[in-house]
Amino acid sequence: MAQSGNGSNTTLGFIVGALVVVVAGLVWFIFSGGDVPGADEPEIQIDLPNGN
Repeated sequence: MAQSGNGSNTTLGFIVGALVVVVAGLVWFIFSGGDVPGADEPEIQIDLPNGN
């Protein structure tokens, strides 16, 4: 049985790992309803006096 080079195994592992992360992110995004976390939080406004 022929064994592949170590560099090709590392490259293949990196590509497969990146694809797993991307797919997991897409699945999370779809199942969370497509909302960005923190999008429903109100903006903070601070009103300072003019100094007049």
